[in-house]
Amino acid sequence: MTPDQYCEDKAAASGSSFYYSFRFLPEERRRAITALYAFCREVDDAVDECHDLGVAQAKLAWWRSEVAKLYQGQPEHPVTLALKPHVAAFQLPQTQLEEIIDGMEMDLSMVRYQRFQDLLLYCHRVAGVVGQLAAQIFGYQDRRTLKYAHELGIAFQLTNIIRDVGEDARRDRIYLPMEELQRFNCPAMDILHYQESEPFKALMAFQIERAEQHYRQAWDLLPAVDRKAQRPGLLMAAIYRATLEEIKQDGAGKVLNQRLSLGTGRKLWLAWKTWTFGYKA
Repeated sequence: MTPDQYCEDKAAASGSSFYYSFRFLPEERRRAITALYAFCREVDDAVDECHDLGVAQAKLAWWRSEVAKLYQGQPEHPVTLALKPHVAAFQLPQTQLEEIIDGMEMDLSMVRYQRFQDLLLYCHRVAGVVGQLAAQIFGYQDRRTLKYAHELGIAFQLTNIIRDVGEDARRDRIYLPMEELQRFNCPAMDILHYQESEPFKALMAFQIERAEQHYRQAWDLLPAVDRKAQRPGLLMAAIYRATLEEIKQDGAGKVLNQRLSLGTGRKLWLAWKTWTFGYKA
Protein backbone atom coordinates (compact mmCIF):
# COMPACT_ATOMS: atom_id res chain seq x y z
CA MET A 1 0.00 0.00 0.00
CA THR A 2 1.34 3.42 -0.94
CA PRO A 3 1.38 6.30 1.58
CA ASP A 4 -1.25 8.11 -0.51
CA GLN A 5 -3.53 5.07 -0.47
CA TYR A 6 -3.08 4.74 3.29
CA CYS A 7 -4.27 8.34 3.71
CA GLU A 8 -7.12 7.85 1.26
CA ASP A 9 -8.35 4.81 3.19
CA LYS A 10 -8.03 6.67 6.50
CA ALA A 11 -10.09 9.59 5.19
CA ALA A 12 -12.73 7.39 3.55
CA ALA A 13 -13.19 5.25 6.67
CA SER A 14 -13.97 8.32 8.77
CA GLY A 15 -17.11 9.19 6.79
CA SER A 16 -16.31 12.82 7.59
CA SER A 17 -17.74 15.80 5.75
CA PHE A 18 -14.15 16.75 4.96
CA TYR A 19 -13.75 13.66 2.78
CA TYR A 20 -16.65 14.61 0.52
CA SER A 21 -15.23 18.07 -0.13
CA PHE A 22 -11.91 16.66 -1.36
CA ARG A 23 -13.39 14.82 -4.32
CA PHE A 24 -13.63 17.91 -6.52
CA LEU A 25 -10.00 19.03 -6.18
CA PRO A 26 -7.18 18.67 -8.73
CA GLU A 27 -5.04 15.61 -7.97
CA GLU A 28 -2.07 17.26 -6.25
CA ARG A 29 -4.22 19.41 -3.97
CA ARG A 30 -6.48 16.42 -3.26
CA ARG A 31 -3.52 14.27 -2.23
CA ALA A 32 -2.16 17.06 -0.03
CA ILE A 33 -5.42 17.76 1.81
CA THR A 34 -6.11 14.03 2.22
CA ALA A 35 -2.67 13.58 3.79
CA LEU A 36 -3.29 16.55 6.12
CA TYR A 37 -6.66 15.13 7.14
CA ALA A 38 -5.11 11.70 7.76
CA PHE A 39 -2.49 13.36 9.98
CA CYS A 40 -5.24 15.01 12.04
CA ARG A 41 -7.06 11.68 12.35
CA GLU A 42 -3.92 9.87 13.47
CA VAL A 43 -3.07 12.30 16.27
CA ASP A 44 -6.72 12.51 17.33
CA ASP A 45 -6.97 8.71 17.48
CA ALA A 46 -3.80 8.61 19.57
CA VAL A 47 -5.83 10.35 22.28
CA ASP A 48 -9.40 9.14 21.74
CA GLU A 49 -8.61 5.46 21.23
CA CYS A 50 -6.18 5.16 24.13
CA HIS A 51 -7.44 4.82 27.72
CA ASP A 52 -3.98 4.87 29.31
CA LEU A 53 -2.77 8.44 29.88
CA GLY A 54 0.89 7.49 29.78
CA VAL A 55 0.53 5.61 26.51
CA ALA A 56 -1.42 8.49 24.93
CA GLN A 57 1.27 10.97 25.99
CA ALA A 58 3.95 8.69 24.55
CA LYS A 59 2.09 8.44 21.25
CA LEU A 60 1.80 12.21 20.95
CA ALA A 61 5.48 12.57 21.82
CA TRP A 62 6.25 10.12 19.01
CA TRP A 63 4.18 12.19 16.60
CA ARG A 64 6.09 15.32 17.61
CA SER A 65 9.33 13.58 16.74
CA GLU A 66 7.81 12.34 13.48
CA VAL A 67 6.84 15.89 12.50
CA ALA A 68 10.44 16.94 13.18
CA LYS A 69 11.65 14.10 10.94
CA LEU A 70 9.20 15.20 8.25
CA TYR A 71 10.78 18.66 8.11
CA GLN A 72 14.24 17.09 8.14
CA GLY A 73 13.22 15.11 5.06
CA GLN A 74 13.25 11.73 6.83
CA PRO A 75 9.67 10.77 7.76
CA GLU A 76 8.80 7.16 8.57
CA HIS A 77 5.00 6.94 8.95
CA PRO A 78 2.80 6.56 5.82
CA VAL A 79 0.99 9.82 6.66
CA THR A 80 4.15 11.90 6.94
CA LEU A 81 5.58 10.18 3.87
CA ALA A 82 2.44 11.27 2.02
CA LEU A 83 2.79 14.81 3.40
CA LYS A 84 6.48 15.09 2.51
CA PRO A 85 6.14 16.43 -1.07
CA HIS A 86 3.49 18.94 -0.04
CA VAL A 87 5.03 20.77 2.93
CA ALA A 88 7.28 22.81 0.65
CA ALA A 89 4.90 22.95 -2.32
CA PHE A 90 2.15 24.53 -0.22
CA GLN A 91 4.38 26.15 2.44
CA LEU A 92 2.88 24.26 5.37
CA PRO A 93 4.60 25.47 8.58
CA GLN A 94 6.00 22.91 11.02
CA THR A 95 4.76 25.03 13.92
CA GLN A 96 1.16 24.61 12.80
CA LEU A 97 1.37 20.82 12.66
CA GLU A 98 2.86 20.98 16.16
CA GLU A 99 -0.01 23.19 17.31
CA ILE A 100 -2.49 20.54 16.20
CA ILE A 101 -0.69 18.06 18.45
CA ASP A 102 -0.81 20.67 21.27
CA GLY A 103 -4.57 20.79 20.85
CA MET A 104 -4.97 17.03 20.97
CA GLU A 105 -2.80 16.97 24.09
CA MET A 106 -5.22 19.33 25.82
CA ASP A 107 -7.77 16.50 25.75
CA LEU A 108 -5.50 14.50 28.05
CA SER A 109 -5.80 17.02 30.88
CA MET A 110 -8.80 19.26 30.16
CA VAL A 111 -12.26 17.77 30.71
CA ARG A 112 -13.88 21.11 31.62
CA TYR A 113 -13.45 24.67 30.33
CA GLN A 114 -14.27 27.54 32.65
CA ARG A 115 -14.60 30.33 30.07
CA PHE A 116 -15.32 30.51 26.36
CA GLN A 117 -11.92 32.19 25.92
CA ASP A 118 -10.31 29.02 27.31
CA LEU A 119 -12.28 26.89 24.87
CA LEU A 120 -11.24 29.15 21.99
CA LEU A 121 -7.59 28.18 22.51
CA TYR A 122 -8.54 24.53 22.07
CA CYS A 123 -10.64 25.35 18.98
CA HIS A 124 -7.78 27.39 17.54
CA ARG A 125 -5.36 24.49 17.86
CA VAL A 126 -7.52 21.60 16.69
CA ALA A 127 -9.56 23.44 14.04
CA GLY A 128 -8.51 27.03 13.32
CA VAL A 129 -4.95 26.01 12.47
CA VAL A 130 -6.24 23.12 10.36
CA GLY A 131 -8.43 25.58 8.48
CA GLN A 132 -5.43 27.77 7.69
CA LEU A 133 -3.36 24.82 6.47
CA ALA A 134 -6.26 23.69 4.30
CA ALA A 135 -6.65 27.19 2.83
CA GLN A 136 -2.99 27.16 1.84
CA ILE A 137 -3.49 23.85 0.05
CA PHE A 138 -6.62 25.08 -1.72
CA GLY A 139 -4.79 28.23 -2.80
CA TYR A 140 -5.33 31.95 -2.21
CA GLN A 141 -4.27 35.35 -3.50
CA ASP A 142 -5.32 37.56 -0.58
CA ARG A 143 -3.83 36.83 2.85
CA ARG A 144 -7.14 37.79 4.47
CA THR A 145 -8.31 34.38 3.30
CA LEU A 146 -6.25 32.83 6.10
CA LYS A 147 -8.34 34.78 8.64
CA TYR A 148 -11.50 33.47 6.96
CA ALA A 149 -10.15 29.91 7.12
CA HIS A 150 -9.32 30.22 10.80
CA GLU A 151 -12.79 31.57 11.59
CA LEU A 152 -14.42 28.80 9.57
CA GLY A 153 -12.38 26.20 11.46
CA ILE A 154 -13.66 27.63 14.74
CA ALA A 155 -17.22 27.40 13.43
CA PHE A 156 -16.69 23.75 12.48
CA GLN A 157 -15.33 22.88 15.92
CA LEU A 158 -18.19 24.65 17.71
CA THR A 159 -20.60 22.62 15.55
CA ASN A 160 -18.79 19.42 16.51
CA ILE A 161 -19.04 20.35 20.19
CA ILE A 162 -22.80 20.96 19.87
CA ARG A 163 -23.37 17.73 17.94
CA ASP A 164 -21.27 15.62 20.32
CA VAL A 165 -22.44 16.90 23.73
CA GLY A 166 -23.97 13.56 24.71
CA GLU A 167 -21.10 11.50 23.32
CA ASP A 168 -18.58 13.65 25.19
CA ALA A 169 -20.61 13.42 28.42
CA ARG A 170 -20.29 9.64 28.25
CA ARG A 171 -16.54 10.20 28.55
CA ASP A 172 -17.01 12.70 31.40
CA ARG A 173 -16.16 15.59 29.07
CA ILE A 174 -18.03 18.89 28.89
CA TYR A 175 -16.65 21.35 26.36
CA LEU A 176 -19.41 23.90 26.96
CA PRO A 177 -17.93 26.62 29.21
CA MET A 178 -18.84 26.28 32.89
CA GLU A 179 -19.56 30.01 33.10
CA GLU A 180 -22.26 29.58 30.47
CA LEU A 181 -23.80 26.58 32.23
CA GLN A 182 -24.10 28.79 35.32
CA ARG A 183 -25.56 31.66 33.30
CA PHE A 184 -28.35 29.40 32.00
CA ASN A 185 -28.86 27.66 35.36
CA CYS A 186 -27.91 24.32 33.83
CA PRO A 187 -26.04 22.09 36.30
CA ALA A 188 -23.21 20.01 34.85
CA MET A 189 -24.94 16.94 36.31
CA ASP A 190 -27.89 17.52 33.95
CA ILE A 191 -25.51 17.01 31.05
CA LEU A 192 -23.66 14.09 32.62
CA HIS A 193 -27.03 12.42 33.36
CA TYR A 194 -28.40 13.28 29.89
CA GLN A 195 -31.29 15.37 31.22
CA GLU A 196 -33.00 17.31 28.40
CA SER A 197 -34.04 20.13 30.71
CA GLU A 198 -35.36 23.52 29.64
CA PRO A 199 -32.21 25.28 30.90
CA PHE A 200 -30.12 22.88 28.81
CA LYS A 201 -32.22 23.60 25.71
CA ALA A 202 -31.76 27.35 26.26
CA LEU A 203 -28.03 26.83 26.70
CA MET A 204 -27.84 24.88 23.44
CA ALA A 205 -29.86 27.50 21.56
CA PHE A 206 -27.22 30.02 22.65
CA GLN A 207 -24.42 27.72 21.46
CA ILE A 208 -26.09 27.25 18.06
CA GLU A 209 -26.54 30.99 17.55
CA ARG A 210 -22.88 31.62 18.39
CA ALA A 211 -21.73 28.94 15.92
CA GLU A 212 -23.95 30.47 13.24
CA GLN A 213 -22.38 33.85 13.96
CA HIS A 214 -18.92 32.39 13.35
CA TYR A 215 -20.07 31.02 9.98
CA ARG A 216 -21.34 34.46 9.03
CA GLN A 217 -18.13 36.13 10.18
CA ALA A 218 -16.07 33.63 8.17
CA TRP A 219 -18.01 34.37 4.99
CA ASP A 220 -17.64 38.12 5.53
CA LEU A 221 -13.86 37.70 5.86
CA LEU A 222 -13.43 35.72 2.63
CA PRO A 223 -12.20 38.00 -0.20
CA ALA A 224 -14.18 37.61 -3.41
CA VAL A 225 -11.01 36.88 -5.36
CA ASP A 226 -10.49 33.63 -3.41
CA ARG A 227 -14.03 32.29 -3.26
CA LYS A 228 -13.52 29.93 -6.18
CA ALA A 229 -10.24 28.50 -4.84
CA GLN A 230 -11.74 28.06 -1.39
CA ARG A 231 -14.79 26.13 -2.58
CA PRO A 232 -13.76 22.92 -0.75
CA GLY A 233 -14.00 24.74 2.57
CA LEU A 234 -17.33 26.22 1.54
CA LEU A 235 -18.56 22.72 0.68
CA MET A 236 -17.73 21.68 4.23
CA ALA A 237 -19.48 24.80 5.54
CA ALA A 238 -22.66 23.85 3.66
CA ILE A 239 -22.61 20.35 5.17
CA TYR A 240 -21.78 21.53 8.69
CA ARG A 241 -24.41 24.27 8.63
CA ALA A 242 -27.00 21.75 7.42
CA THR A 243 -26.07 19.58 10.40
CA LEU A 244 -26.43 22.55 12.73
CA GLU A 245 -29.82 23.40 11.23
CA GLU A 246 -30.99 19.79 11.69
CA ILE A 247 -30.03 19.96 15.36
CA LYS A 248 -31.86 23.27 15.70
CA GLN A 249 -35.02 21.99 14.03
CA ASP A 250 -34.96 18.65 15.82
CA GLY A 251 -34.72 20.25 19.22
CA ALA A 252 -31.28 21.08 20.53
CA GLY A 253 -31.87 19.16 23.77
CA LYS A 254 -31.84 15.86 21.91
CA VAL A 255 -28.09 15.97 21.30
CA LEU A 256 -27.66 14.48 24.77
CA ASN A 257 -29.24 11.20 23.74
CA GLN A 258 -28.59 10.98 20.01
CA ARG A 259 -25.80 11.93 17.61
CA LEU A 260 -27.18 13.55 14.50
CA SER A 261 -25.32 12.85 11.26
CA LEU A 262 -26.29 13.61 7.69
CA GLY A 263 -26.43 10.61 5.38
CA THR A 264 -23.86 10.03 2.65
CA GLY A 265 -26.36 10.90 -0.08
CA ARG A 266 -27.26 14.21 1.58
CA LYS A 267 -23.60 15.15 2.01
CA LEU A 268 -22.82 14.37 -1.62
CA TRP A 269 -25.84 16.35 -2.79
CA LEU A 270 -24.87 19.37 -0.66
CA ALA A 271 -21.29 19.13 -1.90
CA TRP A 272 -22.37 19.01 -5.55
CA LYS A 273 -24.91 21.80 -5.10
CA THR A 274 -22.39 24.08 -3.40
CA TRP A 275 -19.65 23.35 -5.93
CA THR A 276 -22.02 24.01 -8.82
CA PHE A 277 -24.12 26.92 -7.59
CA GLY A 278 -21.98 28.43 -4.83
CA TYR A 279 -22.27 28.85 -1.08
CA LYS A 280 -25.16 30.74 0.46
CA ALA A 281 -24.13 32.61 3.61
